[in-house]
Amino acid sequence: MKGSPPRLADSVTFRLGALGLQALDRLAPRLELHGLKPKHLGMLALLDSVDASSQLEVARAMNIAPSLVVALADHLEDLGAIQRVKDPEDRRRHVLRLTDRGRDLLQTCTDDAYAIDAHLTAELSPADRADLARVLGELARTAGLPALPQLRASADDTGGHAS
Repeated sequence: MKGSPPRLADSVTFRLGALGLQALDRLAPRLELHGLKPKHLGMLALLDSVDASSQLEVARAMNIAPSLVVALADHLEDLGAIQRVKDPEDRRRHVLRLTDRGRDLLQTCTDDAYAIDAHLTAELSPADRADLARVLGELARTAGLPALPQLRASADDTGGHAS
């Protein structure tokens, strides 16, 4: 008798997808308090990692349609989180830049994400959290995604204070 066929629920793809949806479901209401959706946060994070980027470069980096970048940028500009400025090297082109308000908003949302991380990883040991961060970082790297930061220590690891 042969072994059982593989189950979808046991695949890395399914599990990462399900966990990702659960994490986003927890993060989305916090983002909505600031008038944001996950793609807005993705754009803020991308713009934080570069000095400035054209809308086309943002579309390529986020793997989304340029028209969606325009809509996201319009909303973020209305919030004062980004600004469109003429590219000093090509005056015909505009680039997107994060504003101080955008950096503050990104930090607030980052803190929210780390609070959710602490909840999701509360049952893991510090070594397991480090392993998880390493493995997710490797998966992200091989998928061509930016490197993931180290998971912050949980409240249990820091004497009751999440870092």
